[in-house]
Amino acid sequence: MAELEGLEYGKSDFVLLDEVTMEQFMENLKLRFEKGRIYTFIGEVVVSVNPYRQLDIYGKKVIEDYRGRELYENPPHLYAVADAAYKAMKRRAKDTCIVISGESGAGKTEASKYIMQYIAAITNPGQRAEVESVKNVLLKSNCVLEAFGNAKTNRNDNSSRFGKYMDINFNFNGDPTGGHINNYLLEKSRVVQQQEGERNFHSFYQVLRGGSDELLKSLYLQRDPAQYAYTSQGASVTLASNNDSLCHKAVMAALKVISFTAEEIISIYKILSTILHLGNLQFTSDGEHVILVGEDTVKHISELTSTEPENARKTLLYRTVATGGGEVIEKGHNEQEASYGRDAFAKALYERLFAWIVGRINSVIEVKDYNPALHGKNTVIGVLDIYGFEIFDNNSFEQFCINYCNEKLQQLFIELILRQEQDEYQREGITWQHIEYFNNQIIVDLVEQPHKGIISILDEACLTAGKVTDTVCLDSMNKKLGQHPHYTSRKLCPADKTMEFNRDFRIRHYAGDVTYSVEGFLDKNKDPLFQDFKRLMYNSSDPVLKEMWPDGKMSITEVTKRPLTAATLFKNSIIALVDKLACKEPYYVRCIKPNEAKSPMLFNDGRCQHQVAYLGLLENVRVRRAGFAYRQPYARFLQRYKMTCEYTWPNHLMSSDQEAVEAIVNQHGFEDDVAYGHTKLFVRTPRTLFTLEQERAALIPILVLFLQKVWRGALARMRCRKIRAIYTIMAYYKCYKVKAHFWEVERRFANVRNMADYGKSVEWPKPPAALVQFHRITQHLYRRWWARQLIKNIPPSDMAEVRAKVAALSALRGERVDWGYSRAWERDYLANVNSPLMSTNFVRITKELKNKDQYSQVLFSCSVRMLNWFNNTKDRALLITDKHIYRVEPKKHFKVQKRISLDAVVGVSVTSGSDQMVALHTTSQDDFLVHLQRGQLNPNQDRVGELVESLLITFSQFKRLLSEGRKCVALWQWSPTFLSPRSLTSAVMKDKIYLLKN
Repeated sequence: MAELEGLEYGKSDFVLLDEVTMEQFMENLKLRFEKGRIYTFIGEVVVSVNPYRQLDIYGKKVIEDYRGRELYENPPHLYAVADAAYKAMKRRAKDTCIVISGESGAGKTEASKYIMQYIAAITNPGQRAEVESVKNVLLKSNCVLEAFGNAKTNRNDNSSRFGKYMDINFNFNGDPTGGHINNYLLEKSRVVQQQEGERNFHSFYQVLRGGSDELLKSLYLQRDPAQYAYTSQGASVTLASNNDSLCHKAVMAALKVISFTAEEIISIYKILSTILHLGNLQFTSDGEHVILVGEDTVKHISELTSTEPENARKTLLYRTVATGGGEVIEKGHNEQEASYGRDAFAKALYERLFAWIVGRINSVIEVKDYNPALHGKNTVIGVLDIYGFEIFDNNSFEQFCINYCNEKLQQLFIELILRQEQDEYQREGITWQHIEYFNNQIIVDLVEQPHKGIISILDEACLTAGKVTDTVCLDSMNKKLGQHPHYTSRKLCPADKTMEFNRDFRIRHYAGDVTYSVEGFLDKNKDPLFQDFKRLMYNSSDPVLKEMWPDGKMSITEVTKRPLTAATLFKNSIIALVDKLACKEPYYVRCIKPNEAKSPMLFNDGRCQHQVAYLGLLENVRVRRAGFAYRQPYARFLQRYKMTCEYTWPNHLMSSDQEAVEAIVNQHGFEDDVAYGHTKLFVRTPRTLFTLEQERAALIPILVLFLQKVWRGALARMRCRKIRAIYTIMAYYKCYKVKAHFWEVERRFANVRNMADYGKSVEWPKPPAALVQFHRITQHLYRRWWARQLIKNIPPSDMAEVRAKVAALSALRGERVDWGYSRAWERDYLANVNSPLMSTNFVRITKELKNKDQYSQVLFSCSVRMLNWFNNTKDRALLITDKHIYRVEPKKHFKVQKRISLDAVVGVSVTSGSDQMVALHTTSQDDFLVHLQRGQLNPNQDRVGELVESLLITFSQFKRLLSEGRKCVALWQWSPTFLSPRSLTSAVMKDKIYLLKN
C-alpha cells in the first residue's frame, strides 16, 4: 500500500508513522487532506475527513479497482473496508458490520451511501431480477429516509436527525436477498421548533417547493414555507448542496420503486400538510373558554385526516378524563394546554409517519420464504449510520440521548478494538506491552446504571405523584450524583459561572464536557400525548392513519400499564443495538469534520485534534503497531492454507495442528512475522497474509481441476456400469421380442396350408425394429410360396398367358384400373373377327406381308380409330409383328398405309382412363395416335394390356431398360381439352391440332 502513493501524500496508514504522537498524527492527517487524500487507514479502520467538495473517486472504474482486492492492495478508501467486510462475510460465512461514527457534519451519511452503492455494484453479476429488485429498494430507501429523517443544522446541511442501522441479508452466493432497517430516536421536537439558522425536516420544504400545483391545491397549501409557523424559521435558509424541487421528484420516484401505492403516497403528504396546518392554529380565550381562531383550518385538517370536523375541533379544545368511579367528563384546555397539545400532536404525527415509512420499507425488503436447508446459510452485513457527538449552545434532552448513544458506541469500540485485543494477547501468552487507554464505562454507568444513573432518576421523577418540576429533578441528580467525577452542576460548583443555577448540569464525556439545560427534560421523557388524539386518528377513514395509531382502540376507561419513558425506550434500543453489533465482526469508519465553515480548504487543527482525541484514534494506532493484524485458530488457518505446503496437503501426519501451521509458515519464510499462541496463530503484517492468499488463489483452480477429474471419472464409471446394465437388459428384451415375434408369426400362419386363400387374409404382426429387414424377406418368401401354391393349380397350357399378364402388370400396376387381365387374351383379333370376309382378307394380307417382310409371328392386331393432323378420325387396323408395326385400311382389303420398324419405336404412352388411347413414339418423331376398338360382342373388352405385353415380351431392350430402373411405358392423363403426358416433354394444342413430341 505504501508503494501505491508517493511520499508527498504522507503515510497512507497511521501505523507507519515514525513516532506515534499527536503532532505526527495531525501533521499526516492535514497533509493528506490538503493533497485531496481524505481516507487513511489505521490497520483495518478507515479515517475519513469530510472534503466539503465532490471528488472523482467513486466511479465504476474505482469500484472495479477495489473489487475482490485485499485492504493493503490499494490506497485507503471506503470501498476497501466495504470489500473487506463483504469478503469476510462471504469467505467465512460470518456476520459483519460497518460502524460509521463521528460528530455531526463529519460525512457519516455520505459514507454510508457510498458503502451501500459499492455493495450493490459488486453483487449479483448474473443480473437476477429478484436480486436487482432488492438492491434497488435498499438504495432508494436512503433517498426516502433522508427526506423524512434529515434536516439542515448549523453544522451540516444534511444532518441525520435519527439513528439508522441497516442489516443486509445475503444468500450463500453473496447476493443480497433482503434487509431490515432499525431507526433510533427521531428528533421530533424539530417539527415544532428549530434553532436559529436551522430548518425543519427536508420533507416539508420539498413538498412545498417541489409539489405540483394540483397537489398543493388538494392539500390546501401555499408554496411559500414562510406561510407556516413550523417552517417559517427555515424558509429563508438556503442549501448549497440540495435542491428541494429536484429532491421531491427523486423521493416520489423512490417511493414508487419501493412499491408504495398511489394511495399511500397521497396519505403521506396529507399527514405532512396536516402538520403544517396544525402549526398555524391559534387559540384565544373569551374569559371562560378557549376558542379556535380559523375554523377553515380545522376543516382542512379534518378533511386531510378523514375525520369529522366537530371531533377534530373538540379534540383540540377538550380533554376526556375518566374519574375514579368510571365517569367520563370533558375538561376544557387553557391556551397553554391547547398549544402544548397541538404541538405534541404534530410531533407524534410526524414520528409515527416516519416509523410507518420505515416499517413499510422493511415489509418490502424483508427476506421471505427463507429455508436454511434449501437456500443455505443466511449471512448479514450491518451498516450503522447514527448521529454523531453533539455539543450545541443549548443542549437539551435530545443531545443527552445522542451523546449517551455515542458513549455506548465508543465503549463497543474500546471493547472490541482495545481491551479485547489486549486481553486476547494475554490469554494466548503473546508477549505484549500494555497500552493505557481511557475506558468510558464510568460515563456509561453514570447515565444508565439502575437506580443511580441519570435515566433512572428521570424516570423516578416522572413516576412521582404531584407537581415535579425539572428543577426538582436537577436537585435529585445533584444529591445522588454529587460525588461522581464526571458529573457537576452550578450548585456543586458555585464558582463555575458558565452554568446557570437550577437549570444546567454538566457531564464530562469522553469527547469533551457538555453542559445540558434541564428545562423540558421531564416533559420530553414522559412524551405525553392526550388519548383523545390517538382515538381521533384511530377512527379515521384513512387506512394508513388508522394503521399508525393502534393504541387509539382503547377505551378511555380502560386501565393500561404505564408506558416506558422515552429515555428508557432509547436506552433499551441502544443496548440491543450494541449487543447486535458485538456478535458481528466489526469494521470501522471514523469520520472527522475539518472545520465549522464547511470549507474544502480550511483545516482547523484544534477542532480536528479534539475529534482525534475523543475518537481514540491515537490509542488505536498504538494497539495496531504493538499488535498483530490478523489472528486465527490453528485449525481454521490450517484448513484454509494447507494446500500451500507439501507436508500438510491433503492431511498432515504431525502430532498437532500447531506443528502443521508451523510447517506452512516455515516453508514460506514467515517465521519472523508471526507469533504462536496457545490456540491461535498471530500474523503481524497484512502482506504475509496477502502472500498466502495469492498462493492459495493460484492453487485452487489446480485443485478444483483435480477434484473435477476424479469426480468426473467416478461419474463416468458409474455411468458406464449403468450403460452396461442397460445394454444387457436391452439385449435380453430384444431377444424376448424377437422370440415373441417368431412365436406370433408361427401361431398365425400355422394353418395357412389348409385355408382357401393360403393365408392371404392373415394380418402380419408388427415386427420389432431389429427384425424389420428380416420381416420384409419373410413376407417376400411367403408371397413366393403363396404364388407357387396358386400356380401349381394352373394348367401348363395357360402358363404362357399368365406370364404375359404378369409382364403387363409390371408396367401398368397402379397406373390403369382395367387393362384386360380378367379375361382370356386372343391377341390377333382381326384374324378371329366375326365377319368371315374380313378375317379371310386379313389372313391373306398377313401371309403376303410375312413373305415380304419375313416376320415370324403376329403379336397383336386390332381395329383402331385414327386421329390425323387435321383432327379427323378414320377407322383403321393395327398389326404388330415381331419386326414391324403396320397401319392398314380394312375397307380397302387391309391395304398397308404405314409401316414402322420395331427398331424405330422408342416408346408407347397410354391413358389412365378407360378410353384405350395409345400413342406410339418413333425415333423420327413421326408419332401417331390410335384408339383401340372394342369387340362387337364384348363392348367392355380392354385390349391395352395385350398391346403393352406384346411389346414388353418381344423386345429385349425393354428388359434392359427395366433392369436399369427406367420406365419405358409412360401414361397420359386425358382431359377434354388437352393431353398431359407424363413421359413426353411437351403437348401443345394449336388450332385444334395436337402436336406430340417425345
